[in-house]
Amino acid sequence: MAEVLLYHHIQGLTDGVRAFADDLRQAGHTVHTPDLFDGRTFASIEEGFGFARDKGLDALRERGAAAADGHAPGLVYAGFSFGVTIAQRLAQTRPGARGALLMDSCLPVSEYGEAWPVGVPVQIHGKEGDEFFDEDLPAARELVGSTGAAELFVYPGDQHLFADSSLDAYDPEASRLLLERVRAFLASV
Repeated sequence: MAEVLLYHHIQGLTDGVRAFADDLRQAGHTVHTPDLFDGRTFASIEEGFGFARDKGLDALRERGAAAADGHAPGLVYAGFSFGVTIAQRLAQTRPGARGALLMDSCLPVSEYGEAWPVGVPVQIHGKEGDEFFDEDLPAARELVGSTGAAELFVYPGDQHLFADSSLDAYDPEASRLLLERVRAFLASV
């Protein structure tokens, strides 16, 4: 079974993110969910972004990276949207990363290095009409084209944060398929 460090999105550690983590735990995985917003959640992306901007986006990302300290190597780094900025960085820069799950976002590999690390599998998930993911889709395709250890899954629809069951953007069918693919990924790493 895998040990996962799962980073929440810009609306905080919502009940939907907690439920996603619990689904993975029920499959036998150990899942850590650091709360970078100290219990605060937000009704909209705009409100969450305003809070994060006030606190300092870079400071919050550093706090997220520090949450990995104290864990043994061999983690799967996972994130939803804003959390991807932390998970992807750790997967690319921390020795011993076991894998990465990038949901609703993907940054260019060049943000954190020259190439995706050899032997670190990655899955990327997003909606084809999501205005935020659409911006990241070229980077996701480039990452997938650069390594045989990457998979990209693009779902129909335009919802951002579609796997968070506590938000209006929740898409039960796409979320079920994403969770199925994530479970298969974790079982293989």
